[in-house]
Amino acid sequence: MKDSVQRIVIVGGGSAGWLSAGVIAAEHRIDPQAERPFEVLLIESPDVPTIGVGEGTWPSMRSTLQRIGLAETDFLRECDASFKQGTFFRNWLTGDGDTYCHPFTIPVDFAETNIAPHWLALADAPPYADAVTPQSALFADCLAPKQITTPEYAFVVNYGYHLDAGKFAELLRKHCTGKLGVNHVKANVSQVNAADNGDIRSVTTDRAGEIEGDLFIDCTGTKCLLLGEHFQVPFQSQQGYLFNDTALAVQVPYADADQPIQSCTHSTAQPSGWIWDIGLPTRRGTGHVYSSAHISDDEAAGQLLAYIRDVAGDDAAADAAPRKIRFEPGYRQEFWHRNCVAIGMSSGFIEPLEASALVMIELAAGMIADQLPATREVMDIVARRYNRKFLRHWSQIIEFLKLHYVLSARADSPYWQENHSAASIPDKLREQLAVWRYRSPWHQDAEAVDDLFPVPSYQYILYGMGFRTAARPTRSHQQDQRQRRAAELFRKNAERAAQLQQALPGNRELLDKVREFGFQKL
Repeated sequence: MKDSVQRIVIVGGGSAGWLSAGVIAAEHRIDPQAERPFEVLLIESPDVPTIGVGEGTWPSMRSTLQRIGLAETDFLRECDASFKQGTFFRNWLTGDGDTYCHPFTIPVDFAETNIAPHWLALADAPPYADAVTPQSALFADCLAPKQITTPEYAFVVNYGYHLDAGKFAELLRKHCTGKLGVNHVKANVSQVNAADNGDIRSVTTDRAGEIEGDLFIDCTGTKCLLLGEHFQVPFQSQQGYLFNDTALAVQVPYADADQPIQSCTHSTAQPSGWIWDIGLPTRRGTGHVYSSAHISDDEAAGQLLAYIRDVAGDDAAADAAPRKIRFEPGYRQEFWHRNCVAIGMSSGFIEPLEASALVMIELAAGMIADQLPATREVMDIVARRYNRKFLRHWSQIIEFLKLHYVLSARADSPYWQENHSAASIPDKLREQLAVWRYRSPWHQDAEAVDDLFPVPSYQYILYGMGFRTAARPTRSHQQDQRQRRAAELFRKNAERAAQLQQALPGNRELLDKVREFGFQKL
């Protein structure tokens, strides 16, 4: 076929490069005996270390790992991984010990019933998540989302993962090269070479010479060697909406080997940012993400060390050596330009609140694999569709993350005060909040089947942070029926929560059993 797309060249490794390689190679059979075999080749610099951000995933990662043929048992054992069931927020509303959570399991009977208005009408309502899903009841006791008898990737309550990003990239490398036929070249790219039509013809490397390709995937991180440096696709800063641009990351040891492993990411708001805390089997991944315009690095480090001292003790704080990571929140004006598409931090990066980094890699690799253009002519059509979709995804990330700041009642620092300013709130988010003052979000608020954040996620944040939707008058007969139905759902949810608290093991207990016995295959 003329101008057929047969050779995919990925520049850069890490989670972005190897996930992309795995998803594409798993979808498109690599037959070395073919006249012109399909090929996925990944060029990875031996001199650039993995940054190691993005240690939290969404539940979508389970489908991605299945798609590329990785066993969940192997993944958990080799990536120092644990189960993530959502996010627990502290001090986001008032800064005075307030808490709420965003679980991964949707509200009870969500397909048929919008239970939020009935919860709002309760005189003495429990926290929203506690009332509508059993999952939040598992957080305090660090319980697992399943049992050892549950087959791999199946669940009792929905879950994603916490993981060691460096170990994850290494497992993907071994799987891609050993099982999926991906070619791995260790070399530094020294030059990008243009074709006569303006495409990238090849890249020149220091150890493997010139490498040609039909489609190039830029996974070179914030350097953005192909899309940014070569094609000069502009970067669009979003710091006017989301102020955070610096993170201090540190690994914190457990006090002992039997310490419980958290069931969710802990996010604790600070005067000029917030601190994340995730539990892996061998350590905690902790860090402070903040706005350098509102706090100095030394002050931010002091707040992080004070947090570590509170949760892990004086020795852990004394031994901590935080690693500084600078970033500019934003994304590229285009993500697919000519025969080059950027994935991962090459395409953009927004602060790690709600852990969207890895899911954007999954979505990007999945769309390329599913809609891989057969010819160069078709590539331009796919690229336009891709760019429209991912511009929408990035906008949704910014709006959803900003929601956390807009709803906060904190005014104890210029950081929180400026987060409430009208100029820092995206127009669409302002419109949504105006509508939700009078109507609780439900199915009609979803714009597309692949919206990045589903409607239940908005409900968890809105009502977890004290947002109120005014009651709307309805016919009394209909209202009575709905109230009875809602009361029954609240009761069943409370019973289910109590059952799961008794039946489910702790995270550490289950992970120990996985290491010893493994999960059953589906």
